[in-house]
Amino acid sequence: QVQLVESGGGLVQPGGSLRLSCAASGRTFSSYAMGWFRQAPGKDREFVAGIGRSAANTLYADSVKGRFIISRDNAKNTLYLQMNSLKPEDTAVYYCGADELLAALWAGARSWGQGTQVTVSS
Repeated sequence: QVQLVESGGGLVQPGGSLRLSCAASGRTFSSYAMGWFRQAPGKDREFVAGIGRSAANTLYADSVKGRFIISRDNAKNTLYLQMNSLKPEDTAVYYCGADELLAALWAGARSWGQGTQVTVSS
């Protein structure tokens, strides 16, 4: 099992940027496809972005395509999410998740971090 810890959340104005990080430990990080998910108050957790084991393939939800960039550094066992042009509707708790298959991340993940709060507000 892999252990995941997110960081980098905070308060940002609309149009601003934030970079989230997810540090992994335990099983080999590079053996997992990784994803970012978010949950807004009163809503279900939703898929945001995913990246394959070697970073060759990425997936994005339509709501963030062109604004968010997912990346990973397997040497540092770390996953990133660069969030640009943030909107109030991006406000949520953001989670990183791990699964063996990239395609499986659309439905969720086998391992989860504890989440980091992102608030977009003026």
